Amino acid sequence: MIKPCRLAQNLHLAITLRGILWGVTIFEAFILGLLEGLTEFLPISSTGHLTLAAHLLRLNIENDPFIKSFIIVIQLGAILAVLALYFRRFLRDMEVWKRIIVAFIPTGILGFLLADVIEKVFLGNDLIVVVNLIGVGVLLLFVDRWLQHHKRYDDVNQMPVPQAVLIGLFQAVAMMPGVSRSGATIVGGMALGMSRKAAAEFSFILAVPTMLSATGFSLLRNLDEFKADSWGLLAVGFFTAFVAALLTVRWLLGFVSRNSFVPFAIYRIVIGVVYAVFFLR
Repeated sequence: MIKPCRLAQNLHLAITLRGILWGVTIFEAFILGLLEGLTEFLPISSTGHLTLAAHLLRLNIENDPFIKSFIIVIQLGAILAVLALYFRRFLRDMEVWKRIIVAFIPTGILGFLLADVIEKVFLGNDLIVVVNLIGVGVLLLFVDRWLQHHKRYDDVNQMPVPQAVLIGLFQAVAMMPGVSRSGATIVGGMALGMSRKAAAEFSFILAVPTMLSATGFSLLRNLDEFKADSWGLLAVGFFTAFVAALLTVRWLLGFVSRNSFVPFAIYRIVIGVVYAVFFLR
């Protein structure tokens, strides 16, 4: 029979070995998956929060290609949550598909061309994260206060198809960590006259092709970084992100129907300042 102290020592050794071999432990995979699911569809930057969490967990996000790929791949869990919630609309609504395709084109092109820059220069860059967290927070305050008085579209399909290209350009800016893909597309949608709820909903739907392509491309580029046993860590992050995103999307739609984005804007500014104070060198 193994004594409790020996069991604890063995468990600690196993966790340490996981960290050495794979870059993250099961607990860390759970934390990162939870953060991904909670923040991906809120306008507060999932990548910024994951980068901050990596610092707190002492993960080498700047130089470990597995961790960078892990953070991208667990987005699949969040995508699956949107597919589950909007399954019928994806099957039946051809009008929304027109807007998705048009909006995705600039993001897809720029994402393909700048893939190396995104992973090697932007991801893990603390200064970029801080500047974008605070800057987009200030922008979101302005957009929410002034542009909601000029809303013209209460539903995604009311927006003219050509205008979706502009939202795609806003989304392309979010390739820089700290901007927030959802934050950029929500700001873009509201700037074009969409209501808070319509802008948030289009942000959710547009995430599906955007995140699928980014995740698939990252998997193909970094498949060698995944050892046989590391797929279990991805499964933990994936499932946790799915459940958290499912709850977050449902909550956010109800929240923005009755409230503004101001709390998220203030939160971004505060977390950006905290990030700068403790982690900028």
